[in-house]
Amino acid sequence: MSEIIPAINVENIDDLKNKIKLIEPYAKRVHIDVADGTFTPNTLWHQARDLMNIETSLEFEVHLMITDVSRRIQEWMLGNVKKITFHLEAESEDAHVLLKHIKDGGKEAGLGILPNTPWEVLGPYAKEADSFLLLAVNPGFSGQKMRENTVDKISRLHASYPNFVIGVDGGVNAETAKSLADAGANYLMAASAIFGQNDIKKALDNLNALVKSA
Repeated sequence: MSEIIPAINVENIDDLKNKIKLIEPYAKRVHIDVADGTFTPNTLWHQARDLMNIETSLEFEVHLMITDVSRRIQEWMLGNVKKITFHLEAESEDAHVLLKHIKDGGKEAGLGILPNTPWEVLGPYAKEADSFLLLAVNPGFSGQKMRENTVDKISRLHASYPNFVIGVDGGVNAETAKSLADAGANYLMAASAIFGQNDIKKALDNLNALVKSA
């Protein structure tokens, strides 16, 4: 069964707190994009210590769109962080070590790839990562259109690793959600399709209804 995870893509702590407060009554977990400008063309909120001062029932999964992950990973090993996902393109040499370190710290370990990266590169990490995250858009900005090859990419990955957890981030909306779920995506990260709507509860419910019918 597939599930929608609200995704937060903001530039500062005030906006982060505001979106957490907005979605808290309707979700159990949120996906937070982290970007310091080293891996993306833009900068988003990226101060791990801020999370320690946020009181919420939500679980956090952080999507680290940064370089030099191995040096900075420890600062994200916080109590309310459930999952840490980093990009293979940023840490290809140390990916095995980082995945083990994250799991040894009691967190779920996710491994992400960019839209132009072939899904086959994930194969060597299938036994170490808890999940794969496929970006369907260029990293950094919310509200982009999903790449046309995304559904096929997910379908092929799912066929090769049918028991593995697959997430997709970018371009998730009412028009794309069902096809992504049908292809094998377990978790779909939705940002503007939720927070850009007047009624965020209705938007989240509608998206979940679409993917659960897949």
